[in-house]
Amino acid sequence: MRVLILGVGNILWADEGFGVRTVEAINQQYEFDEDVVLMDGGTQGLYLIQHVQACDLLIVFDAIDYGLEPGTMKLIHDADVPKFMGAKKMSLHQTGFQEVLSTAELTGETPEHIFLIGVQPVELEDFGGSLRDKVKAQIQPAIEECLKYLDGCGIEYQKRTTPLEQYDGVNSPTIGLVDYEVNRPSEELACRKGDGRVLFDNSFEQRQSELVDTDCNTNIFVDGRKHFEGQQ
Repeated sequence: MRVLILGVGNILWADEGFGVRTVEAINQQYEFDEDVVLMDGGTQGLYLIQHVQACDLLIVFDAIDYGLEPGTMKLIHDADVPKFMGAKKMSLHQTGFQEVLSTAELTGETPEHIFLIGVQPVELEDFGGSLRDKVKAQIQPAIEECLKYLDGCGIEYQKRTTPLEQYDGVNSPTIGLVDYEVNRPSEELACRKGDGRVLFDNSFEQRQSELVDTDCNTNIFVDGRKHFEGQQ
């Protein structure tokens, strides 16, 4: 049986990254045989279609607006999954993944079983932010639900004797959870919800050199374009 364990969402918008962070965590803790694929689906939408069509069993981790208490985990199976993926769209990736499932159905190449492990987000409007504590606390329970489901399907896996470091994960180490949180630029240099001065004020000058946040170890350009010193 071909299995795809998929994390979808956008790690740049706080709890939107739950699915991706969970698939990273399960990869760090467990190893699977070659018939099981772990994937960060991000916000790729229809680009995931061939992967969904190729599997017999699809497990999806995602942040879902169920209308429940923030941090609540809810499990959805098979035919009900598309309805919940599209019920209250929080971002374009959910519209895209709903289209993936619909397209797979139209082609007659759908997984035999689909299992959605979703968590109600606490915060989404925080660009560059990480998971809130209530959502982060559901990563391990979500992994346990996934493993329980795999057990019921007869899929084998092994717990790693030594967990992988984030540098050995499914993603680039530069966006691993620990570095992502530790090296976030300050709010002064990296606005969280968009800077109205950039959007509505054209009175800016080009910087001679980019600003540097000495508390941030990530090698990035920080506000190297617009210059607002002295403006309120």
